[in-house]
Amino acid sequence: MPRQTDSVMTIDELADYLKISKSTLYHLVRRGEVPGTKIGRHWRFKRDAIDHWLEKRQDAQNGD
Repeated sequence: MPRQTDSVMTIDELADYLKISKSTLYHLVRRGEVPGTKIGRHWRFKRDAIDHWLEKRQDAQNGD
């Protein structure tokens, strides 16, 4: 049976997913540029929200 991808990612998983460093991701998260939720001391990110955020950024760059 194929393994389902998690719908919630940690900061490590998101950094890998976006192919950026964790320090860059922490900077973006602290500035509120990346959609995420802090639970206690840990950040969590919904994959569908990240995909939507990426699409919006791409559309903005393409002038749509």
